[in-house]
Formats: sequence, structure tokens, C-alpha cells
Amino acid sequence: MKLDILENFRKKIAEGPVFGPFCKTGDPAFIEAAGYAGFDFCILDTEHGPVSFESMQNNIRAAEVAGMLPVIRTQDFSEYAIGHALDIGALGVEIPQITCAEDAIEAISHAKFYPEGERGVCRFVRAANYSAMERSEYFKNANKALVILQLEGQKAIDNLDAILAVEGIDIIFIGPYDLSQSLGVPGQTTHPSVIAKMKEIASRCAELGITVGTSVDTPENCAMWRDAGVKYLSYSVDVGIFYEACKNIVDTSKK
Repeated sequence: MKLDILENFRKKIAEGPVFGPFCKTGDPAFIEAAGYAGFDFCILDTEHGPVSFESMQNNIRAAEVAGMLPVIRTQDFSEYAIGHALDIGALGVEIPQITCAEDAIEAISHAKFYPEGERGVCRFVRAANYSAMERSEYFKNANKALVILQLEGQKAIDNLDAILAVEGIDIIFIGPYDLSQSLGVPGQTTHPSVIAKMKEIASRCAELGITVGTSVDTPENCAMWRDAGVKYLSYSVDVGIFYEACKNIVDTSKK
């Protein structure tokens, strides 16, 4: 594990907000460029993205080259999804669709080795330098990877206090799109009911000293949640960022 990148990230997020995009690309060059641009982290998406684990490890390498923290959003909170993400070297896992304390406990157990969890053990993986890393060092360092839990619906809000009482959570990530659907306004991430629920979660986390994250896709939304104390801010998606940049070039050039 590239502990220097992880430790530097922990220092930055303790001092103030950090920024990074969701990424669906299979091309490591785009990941590396995002790191050189100054993003603090990237969320490599296996829930809604097309990239395989075999290809994703190259995206992780690219993030590390540029000094950017690689986080994988897993497909779900299964042992397979979480274990594979960490085996290929992700320094954090962002785990979707957590709805209750039992989900949170299961997810964390899959992300941690004994005594903090029951993650499947294999030293012959990229995260352990393919067995070159001394085994006790690997198991100790591996348990430092970030665990980020996504809360995305009314059921999670109903169970919020029980979820937040679970030990081992590094960041609570509020998923505004799925939350908007749960509240009957799909895609309307700035709807008053969505914002109210998100602020309710952020406020409760602040009371407990738990770091909060969310996704934004405009400078205005970014500023609003930054002012609300959200420290882990995912700004849009790589393909969307690329589209907007291309569209701006086309529109400007044709004037």
C-alpha cells in the first residue's frame, strides 16, 4: 500500500475539504492527468462503470503515480466486491446502498483483516506487493484503508443513528441521486426535500465527529456543501467533465 498517499490524504481532509471526481474511464492516462490537475482523490466506479478489475488496477497505478488517492466504489457490500477492490490496491472502498447497521457491519468486516474484520486472506495480490511485503506488515497496513459508506435512501435515514454507531466508518457519503429517487423526485438533487434530508444527515454526523461526503456537479452546489461542513466532495464524473469541456470548445468556436 502507498501509505504516504493515504496518510497525506488523511491530513488534508482533517484540515479542510478534499476534491475528486467519479471516474468511469478505462484509460489510466485520464486518471493520471486528473491527479496532476490537483484532485486529491478519485472514485473509480465499478458500480455504474464498465471497467473490469483487471483494467482497474492500472487506474490505481496511475492515481498513485500522480499522488492521488485511489478509491474504488464497489458494486455492492459483498465479500467479493470489497475484497477484490482492496486486493488490487485501492486505498479506500466506497460501498453503496448501506441501509442499516447490519449492512454497515458486514461491509466493514469484509474490508478489514482480523481483529477488526474477516476479510479473505491472500498475500499474493498487488496490495501485498505480490507477497514481497512481509505478511504482518501487510495485514497491519491493509486495515488502514478508508471505509466509506454510502447512504442513499429513506431507509438509511430511518436507521441513521444505528448506522453511525457502528465502529470503523471513516466517511459517510450521501448519495443525492438515489436519495432523490427515494424521495419521489428522481434526479432533482437540489430539490428542497433532498437538500433537507442531506443536511439532516450531515448535521447528525457533525455532532458525532464523523466526516461527511457527497457528490456535486456545479460550482454553486460545491460551495453550498462546503459551507455546510462537507469535507469529501466528489465533483462530477470524468466523462461528464470531458463532455462539458468539449461542448464549451465547440460552442465557443462556432460563435
